[in-house]
Amino acid sequence: MCAHVLAAVAWPYANGPRHIGHVSGFGVPSDVFGRYMRMSGHDVLMVSGTDEHGTAIQVQADKDGLTPRETADKYHRIIAEDLAALGCCYDLYTRTTTINHREVVQELFRTLHRNGYIIAQTEQGAISPSTGRTLPDRYIEGTCPHCGYDGARGDQCDNCGRQLDPIDLKDPRSRLNGETPEFVETEHFFLDLPALAEALGRWLETRDDWRPNVLRFSQNLLKELRPRAITRDLDWGIPVPVEGWDDLAMKRIYVWFDAVIGYLSASIEWAKRSGDPQAWKQWWANDEARSYYFMGKDNITFHSVIWPGILLGANGEGAKGGEPSPVLGHLDLPTEVVSSEYLTMSGSKFASSRGHVIYVRDFLAEFGPDSLRYFIAVAGPENQDADFTWDEFVRRNNYELANEWGNLVNRSISMAHKNVGAIPAAGELTEDDRALLEASKAAFATVGDLWGRCKFKAATTEAMRIVSLANKYISDQEPWKLKDDPARRDTVLHVALQAVQDCNTLLTPLLPHAAQRIFEALGGEGVWAPQPELVVVDEEGGPDYPVLRGDYASALARWESTPIEVGRPLAKPSPLFAKLDDKLGETGPSWAPIS
Repeated sequence: MCAHVLAAVAWPYANGPRHIGHVSGFGVPSDVFGRYMRMSGHDVLMVSGTDEHGTAIQVQADKDGLTPRETADKYHRIIAEDLAALGCCYDLYTRTTTINHREVVQELFRTLHRNGYIIAQTEQGAISPSTGRTLPDRYIEGTCPHCGYDGARGDQCDNCGRQLDPIDLKDPRSRLNGETPEFVETEHFFLDLPALAEALGRWLETRDDWRPNVLRFSQNLLKELRPRAITRDLDWGIPVPVEGWDDLAMKRIYVWFDAVIGYLSASIEWAKRSGDPQAWKQWWANDEARSYYFMGKDNITFHSVIWPGILLGANGEGAKGGEPSPVLGHLDLPTEVVSSEYLTMSGSKFASSRGHVIYVRDFLAEFGPDSLRYFIAVAGPENQDADFTWDEFVRRNNYELANEWGNLVNRSISMAHKNVGAIPAAGELTEDDRALLEASKAAFATVGDLWGRCKFKAATTEAMRIVSLANKYISDQEPWKLKDDPARRDTVLHVALQAVQDCNTLLTPLLPHAAQRIFEALGGEGVWAPQPELVVVDEEGGPDYPVLRGDYASALARWESTPIEVGRPLAKPSPLFAKLDDKLGETGPSWAPIS
């Protein structure tokens, strides 16, 4: 049955270009899922954007000698360009500095405040002694008071998962310059999470199909929920829409509260740009709709507890009751939170500040998008931390993409082109012929189920198993020795090409760029696997800005095995995947050498 499926993709922060560790968590998994769901006939809305508010943007602006807005503009475009090159098929990739986003954030803030889930309290805020600026919670590190982990952040400990405030840390220090922050008393608005804990607990009990690590982590968080600040002392961000606060130059909505609302505001912006301003409700106020949120594990808290808490409070479903926004109405909670673990590099978490980084742009310029997408799916951090090494990347590229998949495509089409010039007709099928055809057709149910449940490694492995079966079939049948039996030769080539077409469909969600080339190599015409486009849009009352969007409804790819078209002309194919020098695995490229 066709369903409305929301793919809500974590918002990368606009304080620098993204590295491959980032896109392994949110970029590739969400795109593979979204492409599969579209091929399966579902009505997909895939949204995200660049997260552009907060002190970290001000810090980067100082480094770059720019204003915060100029910094956001610069990195928004860089990130959008990289995601486009990676092939991420967003219906809308926007940004948080739009007028639309500000209005949606303020409306949810007002609704929560009216329902009693936003309360004013004083706290000890962290200040940089050298600049006088508020330090973001994530820019403060120290020792966790609960588990003793030295490296806990000012908002949570990644080791034990507990929610923290900067004042809780032992020996706190600024990640910017190592100085010890000063703590001063300041008044802020807080999200009253304890008033939402019971409702959150009931809701989490219904999430029986989540990844076990995500569900356990989220349920454990409920045991120690406390009010969480959602405003900060800074001037770069969304104004607080409460009388007496709205004209304060140094009080703004905290970036984490602002960013998670982006999924909703981006959906609303997409609807406005589609010509039907109410269209977003098909994904947000529809019992039949499903929503999947994609991010790295350091963002689980915000997506499995805080964002659902915001939605419950806005719906009036917490302990204090309340009414939904008259503007937005009742809003659906996430169906699933798809969180990946960390992708490390030789055992170190990717971090540009520490020099452990491989930027997406550099990687794509030399190796292209599909080799990275493949590595992330088959060897990435789906359920546990995974280590990126150049040696493993070279091995996967050469022995799996080039030797297995690329070789199957090349030799099948080359032999058919040389001997027939077109897709040959099949004669009487043997048991071996039928076995391969049945295996490739049956894989659609197996691989499709795995793609749909975000089991990316298992789906890739199963698709590549069919590729291996097809390669073995050709080697066993030896069509190059059948010159004296052209009918049998043509049957073998027909079966091989059918398997190639099936495998290409199975791998299209993961390898869309190669899939388009293979579709054309098989004589196809038109767009099989569409790509996103970077376009500049305007907004009444605001500046123009670039977004990602695309025409995905007209794509030819469908999740099914279709008979190959006998007689379709074939041209000599070109290699799909370049084999890499084995030495690369020992040295790395010049821009990311192995030290």
